[in-house]
Amino acid sequence: MKIFTNKQIKHLFLEALLCLFLFVLAGTFLALFDVPHKAAFIFAAALAAFGAVFAAMCIYFCRQNHMIENAEEQIDEYISGNRSARIECSEDGELYKLFHRINSLVSILNAHGEKETRSKEFLKNTISDISHQLKTPLAALNIYNGILQDEAKELPDIRKFADLTEQELDRIGTLVQSLLKITKLDAGTIRIEKKEENLSEMMREIKNRFSFRADREEKQINLTGDDTIILSCDRGWLIQAIENIVKNALDHTDKGGCIDIEQKRFQSVVRVVIRDNGSGIHPEDIHHIFKRFYRSRFSKDTQGIGLGLPLAKAIIEAHNGSIEVDSRVGVGTTFIINFLTER
Repeated sequence: MKIFTNKQIKHLFLEALLCLFLFVLAGTFLALFDVPHKAAFIFAAALAAFGAVFAAMCIYFCRQNHMIENAEEQIDEYISGNRSARIECSEDGELYKLFHRINSLVSILNAHGEKETRSKEFLKNTISDISHQLKTPLAALNIYNGILQDEAKELPDIRKFADLTEQELDRIGTLVQSLLKITKLDAGTIRIEKKEENLSEMMREIKNRFSFRADREEKQINLTGDDTIILSCDRGWLIQAIENIVKNALDHTDKGGCIDIEQKRFQSVVRVVIRDNGSGIHPEDIHHIFKRFYRSRFSKDTQGIGLGLPLAKAIIEAHNGSIEVDSRVGVGTTFIINFLTER
């Protein structure tokens, strides 16, 4: 029987049999001989046998409980980040087989984790190398295109195509930079250096960066909310994330549109709400907008590359934050960003 491969169970079973045998032997002896107070002796023998079996069971279950507690401690150690944590399983038995399987699973998870880390590092290095290789020809193309624009001042058709070329070169440059940033975030090679920052000042900086475009397109960017909120964050990265969302709002808002940025503070959460009255997001797309390179069949935007919102989400999550979206077609879109704050 498999159950008896466990030495502790085998010892418990033998101890119980021994106690039963001794009790039967004592009862037989008392039955064969005329012993005064025979019933009392038989009762005492039964009580002793029961006590011995009970003590053996208590010792066995205490050992089992200690073994399970040790296994739980090792599992908690592994969850806490100690990848070398293992459960002791040097004996035979079904429970030890289970512990051995858990240790094997841990080894497999470690191997997969190391493989994924190497894959991310390879992807980061590859995209980094490609981006660096592209910088030189892109810079040269921008210079050549600038010369064409200067020489084509009196040639409207050539000037028009030179301007379009400039737009496309800018798109390529943005794509390369966004890919490099998002792969670095994925690989965990970017260090988020948090400092105490005034959130309102950051929002004003973002507004100032888009003020020229907003004026040119006759759109408004409004800032509201608590001006005293202090948030522990990496200023540069968080501004990049919120800029991407504001740019997305401007891209999908018609002339005369409005983008509202509001910051609120709750007991344990700082919230940034970015709301626009633009074209909105189709219900079919609402669950896919944070996917990389996702293109909606309903979108009229032909310039976007599909990395702005995924990059924003990655940066926000790197700050232990979350982002949600609510939208109605023809009414507008609202992005809600929450950051947990330390009490």
